[in-house]
Amino acid sequence: MAWNEPGNNDNDPWNPDKNRNNGAGRPDEGRDKEKNNDPWGRPSGGKDQGPPDLDEAFNKLMDMLGVRKSRKGGGSNGGGPGLSGKFSGGLIAIVFLALFALWAATGVYQVDQQERGVVLRLGEYHSTVMPGLHWNPPMIDSVSKVNVTKVRSHDHKALMLTVDDAIVEVGVSVQYSVQNPKDFLINVRNPEESLAQMTESALRHVVGSSEMGQILTEGRELLADEVKTRIQSYSDLYGTGLLISKVNVENTQAPTQVQEAFDDVIKAKEDELRVKNEAESYANGVIPEARGRAQRIREEAEAYRSEIVARASGQADRFDRLYREYTKAPEVTRRRLYIETVESVYKDVNKVVVDTEGGNNMMYLPLDQLMKQSAASASGSSNLGSSDISSLTDQVLNELRKRQGVTVRREGRN
Repeated sequence: MAWNEPGNNDNDPWNPDKNRNNGAGRPDEGRDKEKNNDPWGRPSGGKDQGPPDLDEAFNKLMDMLGVRKSRKGGGSNGGGPGLSGKFSGGLIAIVFLALFALWAATGVYQVDQQERGVVLRLGEYHSTVMPGLHWNPPMIDSVSKVNVTKVRSHDHKALMLTVDDAIVEVGVSVQYSVQNPKDFLINVRNPEESLAQMTESALRHVVGSSEMGQILTEGRELLADEVKTRIQSYSDLYGTGLLISKVNVENTQAPTQVQEAFDDVIKAKEDELRVKNEAESYANGVIPEARGRAQRIREEAEAYRSEIVARASGQADRFDRLYREYTKAPEVTRRRLYIETVESVYKDVNKVVVDTEGGNNMMYLPLDQLMKQSAASASGSSNLGSSDISSLTDQVLNELRKRQGVTVRREGRN
């Protein structure tokens, strides 16, 4: 049988007074019979007469838990209006423990791998926690998570005055990350705004001490390095906790009003640089070649000098030896020298004309024909050797000796 069915009032869990009396007669017994077993105290009639009595239901719950004390003058009354009684120490302890558990659970948090947690205890810096699961007392400690691996960027562009009184427009991009989470959160109220001001100051200082030509052409890398160094020094001085990783010079140009003139200047400088590079390339190609030719001429001259010296030394040595031989046999040596001289003279001559003194007859010796005959008689040789020339010379000399008073006149080749 269900607990709220009629006829089950004896075991009504919401009416402990009735259970203790075991159905004994009470003044309000007739009134209890008129009610059903509904714990909300609704009448048993088929028509609902209104919302349940919450006070009465709560009193019954307190009776079941045994935490409500009886009133003065009698036992407990389950149907009185309003809350009556006091909470016992056990219920207060339970509620306190539940609240404490809820409070403790709200203090658990997790720090990701790329983050660091800065703990403030009662508004004052306490510690910096590493990645992992942590607990801090809520409402006492406050934890701020800072991403220390993310590379952030700040862009800045402004018109600036150079050292040569020229106005240029410079745009840079600063890449940075958080190096010290404590300084980043505590030392400076707005680190990003401070970074913008530091970039402005460093950029104006570097550009103000440089010339326009350097900024617009080849000095951009040097400009970026100097700006990065100055921003990092400012950041360390102010304690912002930022690490400047790189500074990129996005653009450097003249103001819009004079942009065309500046473009012409830049093109002229580029042409100058191009021509200079071409000239250096030509010089690098010509100079080594000229040096090589000079070295070759020096070596040839040295070789010619060595050859002449060696030839002169050889001739001098030959003359010395020939003189020694001449002293031993003058006639033989004289004849030999004469023959060698005639041989050296007649080897390049193909005609000889012999004139006789006191007469009109002239003798013609066709040396070329004689040489051809000698060559034909030689076996398989197309040119005369030294022996052939020597024999031919001997024939001519013999012929001349037979005729005294003969003057020999030689002619060159035809």
